[in-house]
Amino acid sequence: MSVKIFRDRPFLRWLLNSAIVSGMVTIIGVTLAAPAGYAFSRYKFIGRDSAMIVLTTTQMFPVTMLLLPLFIMLINLKIYDTFLGLTVAYTATALPFCIWQMKGYYDTIPFSLEEAARIDGCSQVATFYKIVLPLASPALVITALFSFMAAWGEYLVAAVIINDKRLYTLPLGLKQFQSNFDTEWGLYAAGAVIVCLPVVALFMFLSRWLISGLTLGGVKG
Repeated sequence: MSVKIFRDRPFLRWLLNSAIVSGMVTIIGVTLAAPAGYAFSRYKFIGRDSAMIVLTTTQMFPVTMLLLPLFIMLINLKIYDTFLGLTVAYTATALPFCIWQMKGYYDTIPFSLEEAARIDGCSQVATFYKIVLPLASPALVITALFSFMAAWGEYLVAAVIINDKRLYTLPLGLKQFQSNFDTEWGLYAAGAVIVCLPVVALFMFLSRWLISGLTLGGVKG
């Protein structure tokens, strides 16, 4: 069945599109969540508590409530029906959780390690990159995995934002196996199995970081 998928449908294109979007969301999510979580964990600034509450509140609403404002925003930015627009939408929904995850893990890292590095002559930036980030590698893995999964198998947001069939991701592509009068269940099932393989492989490869990242990141709020 999987051979027929590759022959009869642009499956490789869907796979590549999903890899591009998921990779962009993962990179942006980790890049933004790592320093943002550190700022919430280590600094006291005006609006800090309110910002944390806002981040939490965004997780209370289903993604369907965000589709209309996202749709209008992407059209105004002229990035509707593009990979960039889809990446922005996925990042906006995944980033609040990623920031909270990183903030919780930073809370478990003793501040005395940073003080020792500062005494030895490290700047604040060097301390963050050379001391804190290596210690926070389990949380970075969790953040990367969550960001990847938020984009890899998502259908609803992609169906609203992407109309160009050349930009279809895997969930949109698999929907092509379904029509009003018939559904190619064999191809559908084979494609779904292939879609699951990258996620399973990532879980197996990153499993040694997952437990510590999830448990330690939830110790403090």
